[in-house]
Amino acid sequence: MNITEKIAYIKGLAEGLNLDESKPEVKLINAIVDLLDDIAYDLTDMEDLYDELSEQVDEIDQDLADVESEIYDEDYQDDADRYDDSDDFDDEETPFYEVTCDSCGEKINVSEDVLLEGEIECPNCGQLLEFDFSKLFSDDDFENCDLDCDDCKGCSAEETEEKEAEQDNTEDKK
Repeated sequence: MNITEKIAYIKGLAEGLNLDESKPEVKLINAIVDLLDDIAYDLTDMEDLYDELSEQVDEIDQDLADVESEIYDEDYQDDADRYDDSDDFDDEETPFYEVTCDSCGEKINVSEDVLLEGEIECPNCGQLLEFDFSKLFSDDDFENCDLDCDDCKGCSAEETEEKEAEQDNTEDKK
């Protein structure tokens, strides 16, 4: 039994009692029953509107899920097209560093390769960010370096010069 049926039952009971309509108590009871009847109809209307709204929200949710699927599937497909297995792109092997632009304060994540290039343009404001590592290492650090860096003017250049000098000395002794 729903609320409107319950109110109709109460209204029928009140009418079945054949109460004297001129008494104030009966007028009060009838007014309360009429009020409950109005509330029941309003509540029924709200329930219908709620159901309709709920269906619309479900449709919107489904539409949003379709759009998200379309967008993320396209992004995923674009990424898959851009990078193939031959790219050997592995985040775990490529260290990234956070750099803050002095002009706009934007924090940018850059790879070690980009840092070693020496400069990058801020994607937010366009300011050229330059990276100078020469002050981080002394000449003694380069002497102990065992890396073979092609572009390095430090240890590799010195090692190359030393190796060439040794080869020249060895050839001279022969």
